[in-house]
Amino acid sequence: MGKNKKRKCRNYHYHAITFKLSAGQYRSLRNYCKARKTTPIKLIKKNIARFITAYEYEVPQELYLTENQLNLFEESL
Repeated sequence: MGKNKKRKCRNYHYHAITFKLSAGQYRSLRNYCKARKTTPIKLIKKNIARFITAYEYEVPQELYLTENQLNLFEESL
């Protein structure tokens, strides 16, 4: 009778992320998705996939910003 046991489903945890688009941006996104026969969620996830999959546990040291990179418009005397 042990052969017919169901496997326990994995519990997934989701987090909601929200952001606002202007009316024109939303219209543009909707039209692009309609032309490509996809959804806005799939489009956004596909475009940020390299950022949300590669750094789950640790970010490489070279990707951190240093103080010098933030002084783009500093005047030199």
